[in-house]
Amino acid sequence: MKVGILGYGNLGRGVELAVKGNADVELVAVFTRRNPDSVKILSKDVPVVSVEDVASWREKIDVMILCGGSATDLPAQTPKFAEIFNVVDSFDTHAKIPEHFAKVDAAAKNSNHVAVISVGWDPGLFSLARAYSNAILPNGTDYTFWGRGVSQGHSDAIRRIAGVKNAKQYTVPIDAALDAVRSGANPNLTTREKHLRECYVVLEEGADAAEVERQIKTMPNYFADYDTTVNFISEDEFKKNHSGLAHGGFVIRTGKTSEEHKHVIEFNLKLDSNPEFTANILVAYARAAYRLSQEGKRGCMTVLDIPPAYLSAIDGATLRKNLV
Repeated sequence: MKVGILGYGNLGRGVELAVKGNADVELVAVFTRRNPDSVKILSKDVPVVSVEDVASWREKIDVMILCGGSATDLPAQTPKFAEIFNVVDSFDTHAKIPEHFAKVDAAAKNSNHVAVISVGWDPGLFSLARAYSNAILPNGTDYTFWGRGVSQGHSDAIRRIAGVKNAKQYTVPIDAALDAVRSGANPNLTTREKHLRECYVVLEEGADAAEVERQIKTMPNYFADYDTTVNFISEDEFKKNHSGLAHGGFVIRTGKTSEEHKHVIEFNLKLDSNPEFTANILVAYARAAYRLSQEGKRGCMTVLDIPPAYLSAIDGATLRKNLV
């Protein structure tokens, strides 16, 4: 399978590493909005190409992996590039997924391509955990907790604010809420009662700190529904204390199968590198997109629409023998 990477930030670098770990995948080009000569990648024989020239690679790439941000990049990029390639993205603004799906589905069907959106661990693997546990415990309640860790999407959203030079956002689960869920108490929790959001921001010289803080705390779909703290720090402190990209989280469903018996299903992740882990999921779903395209499937899909076996480089007989 021949793949391209569009966007070479933390996620794009993670995809490059993931390709190296999958023998059936070949990276053929990295596409950038920057000057290609300024972008140094790990793969010595792979060209870095201006995104302006992407259409000329139409016949050379089986799946384009889109590594832009969800705030402003992917809403425009995914439908645009689904007109040219089979694509996979990591769009993670949960409230806007139905809208994003509709636009990408129209573009992919119009051009006879497969597009898989919202691939990652949430949305993505956590979506699957919620779907399985809902099917198994229909009489129950879902709870999702993220962190403590760096949210790439939320950090990117802060960096898009005028006056922000750099930023990291940490999602922090509230221990009391997590303990109550795990106990089987089945609490009714608001968004604000489950998580805190901690922001560490380096300002451009002359930026209005009060205005930046206001824009962060009132940002819909990102911060408005949470207790959010904004810490303005120096660039040196940022580099020293906030260079990591660890993350993780929990999906929990509590439910009953009778009046006498209640159950707790929990799926959790602890990640040293959010972008590298997410990149490996993207490559697995790129493999699925390629196989579905070969079978004649068209249009947009999410992780809920794709059989698990399509993600694996291992053949079906071996999977059934070793994993079932």
